[in-house]
Amino acid sequence: MKRYAGILLAVMALGMLGFNEDSQPATLTVMTHDSFSISKDVLAAFEKSNHVTVRFLKAGDAGAVLIQAILSRKNPMADVFFGVDNTFLSRALDADIFEPYASPLLAKIPDAFKLDRKNRLLPVDYGDVCLNYDIKWFAKKGIKPPESLEDLVRPEYASLTVVENPATSSPGLAFLLCTIGHFGEARYLEFWKQLKANDVLVTDGWKAAYWGQFSAASKGTRPIVVSYASSPAAEVHFSEKPLDQAPTAALVTPGTAFRQIEFIGILKGTKNLVMARRLVDFMLDKTFQEDIPLQMFVFPVNRSAQLPAVFVKHARTARYPVTLAPQAISAQRERWIEAWTQTVLR
Repeated sequence: MKRYAGILLAVMALGMLGFNEDSQPATLTVMTHDSFSISKDVLAAFEKSNHVTVRFLKAGDAGAVLIQAILSRKNPMADVFFGVDNTFLSRALDADIFEPYASPLLAKIPDAFKLDRKNRLLPVDYGDVCLNYDIKWFAKKGIKPPESLEDLVRPEYASLTVVENPATSSPGLAFLLCTIGHFGEARYLEFWKQLKANDVLVTDGWKAAYWGQFSAASKGTRPIVVSYASSPAAEVHFSEKPLDQAPTAALVTPGTAFRQIEFIGILKGTKNLVMARRLVDFMLDKTFQEDIPLQMFVFPVNRSAQLPAVFVKHARTARYPVTLAPQAISAQRERWIEAWTQTVLR
């Protein structure tokens, strides 16, 4: 009798978790930014093994999505949130909208990526925002590509650079933080004044800068753009013709790149806590982690994940990236952006 009672309890438990063959799959909603991507077969495997349908609610860039999550905290729009990065980490944690979860997969992630000791936000991926340049353009003009941020304000680099507005763009904000970390609060605005005098072009977002103004990716005339250290790998991967070498290069010398880390968290109030935890584990595990590079062109944090060949050959990471404490970013972000706006746009 005890054996049959145990079987009965197991069947009941599976039914409550949504594994009844006759039941409809449960639905798990993930709130995220517009750039999130996952391979269909990778997602399908998770859905099938867990008898769940995952719905992605994309609502703009990471900052805008976070604001929506905070405003709707009393009536959460989703079960899980993906896409908070270290530039918004403190704001997200201060809002107290995430459920702590110490995933066992954290053991496979280096401590450098774990910025929340309470495990309300868990690291998923990272990438370095930096300058990218058009190799062919510089070779044709006989000008040496930039080797530092300081190079951008020299006369020979006048009218060559396009950046994104930090008030409206995630890489734009990351690059602003890079300049603050590199030059210090006392000197970063002087750099931007000189860059403005050297005819820097500012766009609202990455697409307008990269696909609209960058000479290597469009009919634009600017051979230097703020992008990612993995962008050269994307150029090779998406090229219509096979390429042995990337047409662009990323500048990752000390003090020229800012490291972005993206996190996932379970939203308080979810009615699908068990399944939400399973999704977090899935996104930290090897299958999803190895899907990240060619879907979102950033690096996985799981040390056991293998990189695709195009990443190994063409993507870069900064050995000495600029970092700022999330608390400092949270406290000063708006003031820094306003000071930049007054200096560069007005």
